[in-house]
Amino acid sequence: MNLFEQVKEALYEVIDPELGINIVDLGLIYNIEVTEESDVVVNMTLTTPGCPLHDSIVGGVESAIYFIDGVNKVDVKLVWQPAWTPDHMSDKAKKMLMY
Repeated sequence: MNLFEQVKEALYEVIDPELGINIVDLGLIYNIEVTEESDVVVNMTLTTPGCPLHDSIVGGVESAIYFIDGVNKVDVKLVWQPAWTPDHMSDKAKKMLMY
């Protein structure tokens, strides 16, 4: 499995503490980039700009990626465009929330 795939798989382990669903199925991950130097850049959002668990979720993303052998640096960028909506959630997440 290449580094990109390992990063994406690791992000499934990061759970939004309020909703109990991983951040990938919630649709919070917008882009993952892995450079030739094995640096990882993740563009992600949160369900709301004022999310009280901001530090916990971003810290979870960083920790999950740094745990992967071979990763050099991790840069998590919070973006607000496009704004998150429930439409970004996977069908699995929608079922879990009975949406």
